[in-house]
Amino acid sequence: MTIRTDVVLPCLNEAAALPSVLRSLPAGARAIVVDNGSTDGSADIARAAGALVVEASRRGYGAAVHAGLCAATAPVVAFCDADGSFDLTQLDRVAGPVLRGESDLVFGRRRVVSATAWPLHARFANTALLAMVRRRTGLRLQDLGPFRAGRREQLLALGMEDRRSGYPLELLLRAWRGGLRIEEVDVDYHPRLGRSKVTGTVRGTITAVLDMRRMLRRLA
Repeated sequence: MTIRTDVVLPCLNEAAALPSVLRSLPAGARAIVVDNGSTDGSADIARAAGALVVEASRRGYGAAVHAGLCAATAPVVAFCDADGSFDLTQLDRVAGPVLRGESDLVFGRRRVVSATAWPLHARFANTALLAMVRRRTGLRLQDLGPFRAGRREQLLALGMEDRRSGYPLELLLRAWRGGLRIEEVDVDYHPRLGRSKVTGTVRGTITAVLDMRRMLRRLA
């Protein structure tokens, strides 16, 4: 089978969600699970399910995601949380426009299926941040979500530097500065399984916002 899309799944203690997430992977896609220091056997679960497991010793969302990008070999690379909050049967919504040559970078705009899926503080932070992005760049993106896809060679050529929570915004801004075609599509967003490490907590949300504001000042 030809692998058309590698799906990078940054992972920190996602043993509860990984089995169902990996089972939902569609044909023509390969899972790259990037273990970022799990202590619950997540890496073993991923290997047993047939995923490629990459170890990212440096802690941080950006560190894990970028390690997965560097390990990818498929022409298109998608990124998705490994916590069960997204349905990978919808992968074609995000990766499809890139595979068909219609877009260079596609973000999944979260459409909640339950009120508990997206905490109010995280939703507010996302809205406020993107309002600043619109003012500085003119980009009309409504959600800087973690389910996204792009062409591997173009993503690597962006020269990504952030290894913390500012990675998604750096990706968007570098793609914008590089003239890439950016699109947004709707994807379902479910309550995650297990405890959130970033936007599910107020502290994690504040850290992400501070990282992204620094990135916005630097690149826009």
